[in-house]
Amino acid sequence: MASQDWIDKDFYAILGVSQDASAEEIKKAYRKLARQHHPDKNPDDPAAEQRFKDISEAHSVLADPEQRQQYDALRAMGSGARFSAGSPGSGSAGFEDLFGGLFGDRFGRGSAGGPQPGPDFADLFGDRFSGRFGGSAPTGADRTAKTAISFKGAVRGTTVGLREPNGNVIDVRIPAGIKDGQKVRVKGKGQQGPGGAGDLLVEVEVSEHPFFTREGDNIRIHLPVSFDEAVLGTTVEVPTVHGEKVRIKVPAGSSSSRVLRLKGHGIRTAKRRGDMLVELDVVVPKDLPEEALEAVKRYAAATRDIDPREGLEAKAAL
Repeated sequence: MASQDWIDKDFYAILGVSQDASAEEIKKAYRKLARQHHPDKNPDDPAAEQRFKDISEAHSVLADPEQRQQYDALRAMGSGARFSAGSPGSGSAGFEDLFGGLFGDRFGRGSAGGPQPGPDFADLFGDRFSGRFGGSAPTGADRTAKTAISFKGAVRGTTVGLREPNGNVIDVRIPAGIKDGQKVRVKGKGQQGPGGAGDLLVEVEVSEHPFFTREGDNIRIHLPVSFDEAVLGTTVEVPTVHGEKVRIKVPAGSSSSRVLRLKGHGIRTAKRRGDMLVELDVVVPKDLPEEALEAVKRYAAATRDIDPREGLEAKAAL
């Protein structure tokens, strides 16, 4: 969700917390609601899926102190933004954010006083240096902006709209596989100069996901399996970040923390494909029926000569 759309949603109401809620209260509310509305617990329920997305978006903003401050200011002052001219020679792009510095003096100035180039997405947005060199008239300065997107949008790609003070919306195409903190360059949307306009650099913040975790170009998930499935082996179906369901074989004799790999089911871009890492979590039930309990006792008796801690003392020797 783009930052300028925050005004349209009440994140506090979505999480069911007050505006002065502590970080711990926000975290607790998110975890409770995320478990309740997770798509795995509500299959084929579009309303629950949308609710889960709203909850994740609300948490991504309110859990970040800087974003929460920006959101609170925006909600208090209302929507809209304006451009300011920028002092001559300062390199300022002219965006002035009224709601917590989403644009402001970040435009056209990096930490060292120059534009922040960021990763090169020239194949999507044109030659990043076009018209910058060799011409007699200088090109206008670059501007920068910041937007937040969902985990799904980062994995599969999306488009966000950044609204300018005059009401125009700049559509920014976010390529599939973008990482948190990377920048996308939109050519010709920077400050106007004698030789043409500079570019707009958009930094992307990616929300976390309660099930999928990104590790470079790989995606890690935790797959619960029962004790008998781990002992005897099984084949189960798992969801991927691309909306697919794939089957994976759990070998007999698997233990918790064993990692299985699904090739090509991680991050996908035009140049590379990551894998999905499936980490097994053997689930031990708290309450067993008497028949199952007796079977476990027979198992324990049959395996009493097998020591799972054999050699532990030797490994621990200093």
